[in-house]
Amino acid sequence: MQITVWQADSVGALLQRGTAQLLEPGPDEALLEVLHGGLCHSDLSMIDNSWGVSAYPLVPGHEVVGRVVQVGEGVDPSLVGQLRGLGWIAGSCRHCSWCLGGEANLCADLEATVVGRSGGFASHVKGHQDWLIPIPEGLSPADAGPLFCGGITVFAPLLDEAVSPTARVAVIGIGGLGHMALQFAKAWGCEVTAITTHPERKAAEATAFGAHGVVALSALADQAGRFDLIINTSNHSLDWDAVVGSLAPRGRLHQLGVVTEPIPLQAFPFIAGRLQFTGSPTSSPASLRRMVDFCARHGIKPQVEHLPMAEINTAIERLRKGDVRYRFVLDGPV
Repeated sequence: MQITVWQADSVGALLQRGTAQLLEPGPDEALLEVLHGGLCHSDLSMIDNSWGVSAYPLVPGHEVVGRVVQVGEGVDPSLVGQLRGLGWIAGSCRHCSWCLGGEANLCADLEATVVGRSGGFASHVKGHQDWLIPIPEGLSPADAGPLFCGGITVFAPLLDEAVSPTARVAVIGIGGLGHMALQFAKAWGCEVTAITTHPERKAAEATAFGAHGVVALSALADQAGRFDLIINTSNHSLDWDAVVGSLAPRGRLHQLGVVTEPIPLQAFPFIAGRLQFTGSPTSSPASLRRMVDFCARHGIKPQVEHLPMAEINTAIERLRKGDVRYRFVLDGPV
């Protein structure tokens, strides 16, 4: 079938509106008509081939909310007409030990929505039925897109690592990821601290998102031994000794920002305090379902700015400048 797409024809190029061929849904696949698509910083990395996995022409977009319009063999036909969300992962092998054990996001044969296939900045996109997540009542489909990539990366450290609701959690970086992390941690029951380079400018918003307190990044050394979990959304080099020093015994630094330089960590604090350093590459379909249900129950949603899909290059340019509070959603039709 022929679909409409927004694609980059070369590294770093502006997206151009065009057409592409998309195969009919195969076994266990479904076809979504795209209604809304979140713009994630990972889309910029793919456009720029920052990770060396991009192929052109490239159709980015992996925070999709759409309506099922066609299903393949093995998919319940009643899905047609239903709303579904699709994130970074569009499929997995379903038979390896990770898939069978409920951690399909660790499958060695993952199919990324925008790697080697046509992504969500298009009229239609395909995904395996396991990774097409129902939108529960109480969650706005128009605003939900960023949850399926950005949202799950900050929800996973709480759910998948079984964080205690009495934990003291710090979030570094109050932006596209951090503003959702604050909401999740607050609803989880934790004592939440926002850590930012601009406390005077971000304090009111951080508090509104759920922070009980706001600390300047430059003052992190004064928080020695305080936090059970630090979710670091920043992709910049930090004073890592101060970051690690602010962890309580058995504390965990959970890194989400892709720092391009090596992170120098001293071994002794990890040995003496039984500390952990972790990360999360999105999460499983089950965790995604739990996340959207949690959002509907607690009224959690990303703060978004909507633009029509035709203004996608404007959104990309503004995201490169950090000119968004806090996520863009591009609305169809394409």
